Amino acid sequence: MNTVPKSAFDFLKDLKKNNHRDWMTENKKRYQANEKILKAFYSEIVERLSENDEIEKTKVFRINRDIRFSKDKTPYNVHRSVSFSRAGAHRRGGYYLRLEPGNSLIAGGFFSPNPADLLRIRKEFEMDDQEIREILEAKDFKKAFGGFNTEYQVKTAPKGFSKEHSAIDLIKNKSFFVQHSFTDQEVFASDFIDKIVCHFELLRPYFDYMSDVLITDLNGVSLLED
Repeated sequence: MNTVPKSAFDFLKDLKKNNHRDWMTENKKRYQANEKILKAFYSEIVERLSENDEIEKTKVFRINRDIRFSKDKTPYNVHRSVSFSRAGAHRRGGYYLRLEPGNSLIAGGFFSPNPADLLRIRKEFEMDDQEIREILEAKDFKKAFGGFNTEYQVKTAPKGFSKEHSAIDLIKNKSFFVQHSFTDQEVFASDFIDKIVCHFELLRPYFDYMSDVLITDLNGVSLLED
């Protein structure tokens, strides 16, 4: 079973203190050695997820930061992140893993959905929020994730929706994802990959529900071509 090496966090800690190109050039071999181990770790996650899901793409985020429009001009990210996309138009939702000293987490769901999907989700919650609340309130799901991340919301109500609606707490979200944090000790443990996969699998009822919502209209008619 693959594990996350402490050397990966040692490298990221040192990078945080020396976030400039000269240091990265001098430590390129350290970076490459850790990346090789982490990619094997990511591959095992895909293998495990594929036992009950179908993963189409693994995206390893670049360590180089896009600084064109940022006030922070440090050139490198001080975390390693990867996302796993589900296969097919009928499988919606995605998995995300972030490895960072003191700030490691997994997340899953729908981050900044396109306008059409965002409206469809909000309309579904406006029409009937019982099923999504049952999913969010399920014992294991709630223990693992709490609820939706509420960092990204409109202040009162989106255009066309009443701020008095009973589901406005859900409707005003601009993203619909949940997350779970891990300590460094948990990250280095031999069962870390088990915990990741277990938490990701808890997302499946949510993904199944949202997939059904996003591939149908409000009357339940499929939007997918036969």
